Amino acid sequence: MNHEVLNQAEVDRRTADDAGRRLVEQLALALQASLLVRFSPAAVSDAFCVSRLGRGGGYAFGTLPPRADITAILAAEMTAV
Repeated sequence: MNHEVLNQAEVDRRTADDAGRRLVEQLALALQASLLVRFSPAAVSDAFCVSRLGRGGGYAFGTLPPRADITAILAAEMTAV
């Protein structure tokens, strides 16, 4: 086999690995969202879905969108404790 074929095979493997990781990440986020929608107050699940599933959201702490109902989220947390 020549180097071009081997290089393309490595690129194809990496592409498949990357796609698999992205798929698993999306499945995990969908599962989290479904559990929050079923078992959490609407403010909590809405903020999660907008920040994690919507476009422009981030995964880091503090990246909730401006329209997130922070007061309701905190109230839900305080009643859970």
